[in-house]
Amino acid sequence: MADGPVIANNTPLAALWAIGQLDLLESLFGEILIPQEVANEFLTTEAPERQRDLHAAPWLKIMPVRERRRVLAYSSLDLGEAEVLALAEETNARLLVIDENRGRRFARRLGFPVTGTLGVLLLAKEHRLVERVGPLIEDLQRVGLYLTPNLIAKVLSLANET
Repeated sequence: MADGPVIANNTPLAALWAIGQLDLLESLFGEILIPQEVANEFLTTEAPERQRDLHAAPWLKIMPVRERRRVLAYSSLDLGEAEVLALAEETNARLLVIDENRGRRFARRLGFPVTGTLGVLLLAKEHRLVERVGPLIEDLQRVGLYLTPNLIAKVLSLANET
């Protein structure tokens, strides 16, 4: 695994924030980088609360992509995902936290390790930061994160909660 930073996309940030578990990212990875577009997406809804929490999390660093041409290479992706990949290339990221399947496929093709919201929860349980992932998955669904029944079953099995 590379020595570079961990970079997060908006969906995991917003999902973890919505269930009051954003700090799991810091506990697991320390500093997290987010490109400017991801910060913009994160602040689009519930902006005052999210703005407050973003400023209260000095471990969450907004880092602009230096070479904008890199972003254009991922024009088939949403701009936030494209910036995550471009920033990952610029910083030799050690891990990308991204939920969207297309972005994950691109990241893997580029050789970057990937996890998502549920992977963060599994890792948090492994590190004893949370007792159970099942209730957190229910919370994620309650706040609107769509998760397939097969994915939920797989994660609960991995967490030994079936």
